[in-house]
Amino acid sequence: MSLDKLKLSKPLVAAMTDAGFLTPKEIQVRTMSRILGGQDVIAVGPEGSGKTTTYVLATLMKLKYAFEEAPRALILVPDAEHVDLVLEQFKLLNRNNTFRILGIDSRGAVDTQMNEITDGVDIIVAVPDRARALYLKLALNTNKIQLFIVDNAELIVKKGLQLPVVELANSAYKAQHVVFTEVVHEKLNLMIAPFMKDSTTTIEVDEIGEQQAEVYQQMLYHVPNFRTKLNLLTLLLSDADVFDKVVVFVNTRLTAQTVYKNFNHVNETEITIYKPLFFDDAGYDEIDDFKENPESRILIVANENLGDLNIDGIPFILHLELPEQKEILIQRIVKRTDEDVVAITFSTDIELIEVKKIEQAVGQRMDLMELPEDLKIVDAGAKPKKKKGEEEEESSERGAAFHDKKASNLKNYNYSAGTKAKMTYKNKKGLS
Repeated sequence: MSLDKLKLSKPLVAAMTDAGFLTPKEIQVRTMSRILGGQDVIAVGPEGSGKTTTYVLATLMKLKYAFEEAPRALILVPDAEHVDLVLEQFKLLNRNNTFRILGIDSRGAVDTQMNEITDGVDIIVAVPDRARALYLKLALNTNKIQLFIVDNAELIVKKGLQLPVVELANSAYKAQHVVFTEVVHEKLNLMIAPFMKDSTTTIEVDEIGEQQAEVYQQMLYHVPNFRTKLNLLTLLLSDADVFDKVVVFVNTRLTAQTVYKNFNHVNETEITIYKPLFFDDAGYDEIDDFKENPESRILIVANENLGDLNIDGIPFILHLELPEQKEILIQRIVKRTDEDVVAITFSTDIELIEVKKIEQAVGQRMDLMELPEDLKIVDAGAKPKKKKGEEEEESSERGAAFHDKKASNLKNYNYSAGTKAKMTYKNKKGLS
């Protein structure tokens, strides 16, 4: 497919060709005409799918003329590093410096940036909080903004920068809004809902590379928060017939203690911690001791200063938290033996981006599991519990601290983790 498909101007075709972009990416083909046509768009695609180049091209095509009195494109990115990356892409394609482009982040003084805007700029690439500060100082005029772009929106949400994004978007009341993200989740939807039009088009490019390595069976549970993760973990592992030998990974030793205390301990060796913080907690300093003890069923392991850990022979590998480096998790799920192993990952909205990166790296999707019907889903915004003596009697229904499952989790085409595990182990253990 040639660049003609994008209907670019001749200077932009020449710039793309000189930069080595000879064929368009799928996300560019599917979104460019809609952006140039004035539609609000949510574009979803993995890292490297061409999202940045897409909106750089669209911005240069959309503005047409340079050197007007106020900025006409505002591009919000999560941090200074992304500001630099976007500026480099503009530099590559903005031949002859046709448009005046300014990067704004916390590395520059506010007064200096105010003067730079006053001197005249066509396109601003900024982090949301600094752009909002300049807007409140009346230095950033958003009345002429034609194109309001949010890039790496999932990272902006992760950094807690939703408020400045919404304020700036609402101030640019004449603008067309375009959002680029690697994942879509509830927190992101809450951020963009106040300014995206009802007619917004969502375009998703699901590019998964060739499988890089053979991995164990992968399952994914998407939950709203850590407290719900604990509830789900407890619920799943209550089935001792299936989950007879489990390693649960968390990120810190303090979290390992929290998870350990969350269980109702039938005996002191059933649930243990790898190298516990406190001497009176049941634990092991050697994982082989855990493997060899038939009474020990669950081992909680912290990634903190862990080093190498031989988990061969453990049929269930659970990641309650995703490690900071995706390579750590990937090493654990790469198939090393012919034994049947199930790897289960728990993810909140914020962690979904890490899940996507892991899937991209191994070239295989995790199976999204439906949440069990009897799972208590904690509402993080619920009121604190009443003091003792004021508590209402518990009913068989969910209380105020819980809410119904989201529609996205009401699936009837997935097996639960326990059911899948039983199917996997049917021949081996004779479970039905």
